[in-house]
This record gives sequence, structure tokens and C-alpha cells, in this order.
Amino acid sequence: MGSGHTHKLYRHGTSPVHGVPPHCKIAAVFGFVLVVVSTPREAFWAFGAYALLLAGVAAAARIPPGFLLKRLLVEVPFVAFALLMPFVAEGPRTEVLGVQLSVSGLWGAWNILAKGTLGVAASVLLASTTELRALLLGLQRLRMPPLLVQIASFMIRYGDVIADEMRRMRIARASRGFEARGIRHWGVLGKTAGALFIRSYERGERVHLAMVSRGYTGTMPDLHTVPATRAQWAHAAALPAAALAVCLIGWTL
Repeated sequence: MGSGHTHKLYRHGTSPVHGVPPHCKIAAVFGFVLVVVSTPREAFWAFGAYALLLAGVAAAARIPPGFLLKRLLVEVPFVAFALLMPFVAEGPRTEVLGVQLSVSGLWGAWNILAKGTLGVAASVLLASTTELRALLLGLQRLRMPPLLVQIASFMIRYGDVIADEMRRMRIARASRGFEARGIRHWGVLGKTAGALFIRSYERGERVHLAMVSRGYTGTMPDLHTVPATRAQWAHAAALPAAALAVCLIGWTL
């Protein structure tokens, strides 16, 4: 996997959540999301309970609310889609503030917003307390297909390389007095995108040849991680177990 790689979502810390092995945290978040998705949408109180559970994890991980809320902005496109559903969905209508809205659309919007926001928040907490290299090792530990782990590893590492190449090209354009102001400049931006693709492809070929010259045969070295203890698994299972209890109560009420 190479050396460590720090991403913008990660927040360095020494909290109990940071200390849980990555594969335990991945399994816990996956279980939590499954429970949230399985919860009936009519159980409003259950989603509030899930939010409190995530708030408790954030407090234990010492993640500031502002840090978490800023990362939740990635959900904005889905929020916009959910807000349109009451206007475009078919079925019985109801009046809300003088506007006729679809009942099924309102339920669908609530379902997407509640479950989607909780899932994104859980994922952000996972990324905030786990380094990218640790996440990849955790996926490897959970027996995820090795090819998918390799693809994810290369995407993470060379995404920054491509972004840095784009930054240099933007600086080069600005140093020559170029500034995109309208449709007439799309040709220049298109040529920039083409040049970026060619440079990325050529760099990928050079990287592959360098790996082959060092003995790469299609599989990455098997990097063993320290097995998690029962106590660590118990700590990680606390979140999905509590969520499961809430879900079961939601189905029975």
C-alpha cells in the first residue's frame, strides 16, 4: 500500500474511536447503515435516536460539530432531489402552506433525507477517524476482492497526482493572461482536458512499467494487520447493536 496518505476528511486524534481497528469500524458502519435502511419510515423517533448515537460517537472521537457539518455538504445534490419529490410524485395530494404536495412524495423525501443523512454522517465519522491507508488495510482484512482494493488504492494515490497536474496547468494558463469568462474559452479548456488525459495516461504507463520492473505480477503484497481483540470488536459492535435495538422497537410499536 505504500506509505501513509492523509486526506482532508481525516482528523488526527488519539480518541478511543481512533484506536479501534479499521476493519472493525468498517463492519460497524456497514451494520449501522443496514439497520437504518431497514427502519420503517414512520418511526420518526427512531431516526432521532440514531442521530443521538452518531452524536455520541462524534463526541467520543472528539470531532467538532462544525467539522462534521461541513463534510455533510456532499449530500446537497440528494437533498435537492428529495425536495423535488413532493412536487413531481403522483398519488393523493395534501395541502402544505397553501401548496398542493404529493403524500407519497413527502414520505419519499423524508425517507431519503433521514436515511441518507444518517448514512453519510456515519461514513464521514469513519473517514474522520481512519486514515486512508488504514481503510484499505481494513478492506483487505475483511477479505474484499484484492483487485477492488488495488483499484481503490491507485485511485486515492493518483487522484492527488492528477489534481496537482491540473493546478500546475491552471497556473500556467493564468501566467499567460488566460481567464475563462464565457463560451468562447471552452475550446481552451477542452484542449486542457485533453492534455491532462494524455499526461495521466502516459504517467500511468510509466508507473506500471516501474512496478513490473520491480516484480509486480498483478497482485499487491499481502500486508497483515494485527488481529482485533474481543474487546475491540465489542466496542465497534456497540453502535450497530444499539441501532438494532432501536430498529426492533420501531417495528413493534
